[in-house]
Amino acid sequence: MTNDEATVAVLGPGGVGGLLAALLARAGHRVICLAGPETAGTLRTDGIRVRSARFGAFTARVEADTVLRAAPDAVLIAVKHTALEASLARIPSPALGDAVLVPFLNGVEHPALLRAHHRPDRVAPAVIRVESTRVAPGVVEHTSPFAEVDLTGDPVPRPRLDALASLLAAAGPTTRVLPDEKAALWAKMAFLAPFALLTTRYGLPLGEVRTRHRDELTALVTETAAVSTADGAPADPAAALARYDGFPAAMKSSMQRDAEAGRALELDAIGGALLRAARRHGVPVPVAERVVAELGERAGA
Repeated sequence: MTNDEATVAVLGPGGVGGLLAALLARAGHRVICLAGPETAGTLRTDGIRVRSARFGAFTARVEADTVLRAAPDAVLIAVKHTALEASLARIPSPALGDAVLVPFLNGVEHPALLRAHHRPDRVAPAVIRVESTRVAPGVVEHTSPFAEVDLTGDPVPRPRLDALASLLAAAGPTTRVLPDEKAALWAKMAFLAPFALLTTRYGLPLGEVRTRHRDELTALVTETAAVSTADGAPADPAAALARYDGFPAAMKSSMQRDAEAGRALELDAIGGALLRAARRHGVPVPVAERVVAELGERAGA
């Protein structure tokens, strides 16, 4: 794989996957989007249309199919965790070859599932910081002034990670390789869990959560940091709170947007994973337990 020419499959060409697919295609790479028949047909006909304050407005031509038929250099996995297991049927193991799987998923448990599906040393988890939404099949609005990727994967050979990082960076997103997979995944989880759980629980944007429910936010941040630290990824709750205070007041979590749209929630991938890690390490998390239970009741879980 080189920056001049690569074949990249994108499983889940939505807000994140669609943006990355379009940027890579615009950079001259062969991009194969994997989706359901209707979405795949739309992408084959119309391409992916992007409206981005940072990257401009453009249309990128991509290939599209319902299943992977030949090994690419990399597969970017951008489905919701709730759809991950079913979506793996679109990337059957025999078709993966030497491809590197790059999951952009919430939570900390998905790498194990993917390593049971493909070679463990070819699974490179990634964290992306971006606000990007699929407003219609093949139409993506990128509203944040940033698109930043952290790429990791302890068993993956460093040259493969560096090549992937260069590929992504050349296409647009700021990309870096981090040496500690657990630390990278928990760094996102420690920020995401309190944000997602409370904005969804109260149906409020971040600004109102951090003022009207400050005590709960502080408690959840502290609990999550304690679990992260116990799992081998030290976290700083004060720094997390400072980050929340620096974000726009109108910011909503993706889980909150899913709840508003009546979609399935990634409650188990975020809240459930947090509680399971807490139990493994004997860390008390009473606020997290209550909020996850309340959300589960509302979602009919």
